[in-house]
Amino acid sequence: MRIVIAGGHGQIAVRLERLLATRGDETAGIIRHAEHGDDLREAGAEPILLDLESASVEEVAAHLQGADAAVFAAGAGPGSGAARKDTVDRDAAILFADAAVRAGVRRHVVVSSMGANPAHEGSEVFDVYLRAKGEADAHVQSLDALDWTILRPGMLTNDAGTGRVRLEAHTGRGSIPRDDVAAVLAELVDTPATSGLTLELVSGSAPVAVAVKSVAGN
Repeated sequence: MRIVIAGGHGQIAVRLERLLATRGDETAGIIRHAEHGDDLREAGAEPILLDLESASVEEVAAHLQGADAAVFAAGAGPGSGAARKDTVDRDAAILFADAAVRAGVRRHVVVSSMGANPAHEGSEVFDVYLRAKGEADAHVQSLDALDWTILRPGMLTNDAGTGRVRLEAHTGRGSIPRDDVAAVLAELVDTPATSGLTLELVSGSAPVAVAVKSVAGN
């Protein structure tokens, strides 16, 4: 498979690129800064230099041509202000989904956030973030041309992954190592039977493959 990942230098994305490369997939990551290219190559991914905050749908679609799946894992980051929550977490996610439709890439996996809701109220930066993520998710969910799965992890940690998770429509609050988020994403990309599902993810007791198969069978 060829998989194109938006936010290719993010902490989850780099972990995902390594996993996909190890299993023999062809992976490309979209990055904003050329100096991040070596990190992607080291992870086994092809770097694509493109700024999703200024690119057109046509430009993004050109890089998605021929892909078997697209993964949106970009984010403005914890140190960014409210404006970039809208331009990255919302607008870039919408742009990437529209570009996937334009390029004919049906399999589409989104890294969202637990609590994402387009109707979320409040004016603090985290409120804007949850609203932006929710608005982006709602747009993806409206696209019949995509076989989408939306993943909403709990609080992210850099602890070593355990390979055991809880993956359900509603898990309740909890934390999850980035290693395990990447492992679930790799499994979801390969499991189109999860299309149309919005799933929450926290640490749990089920092996990753078992957890994904379980929701795919529901």
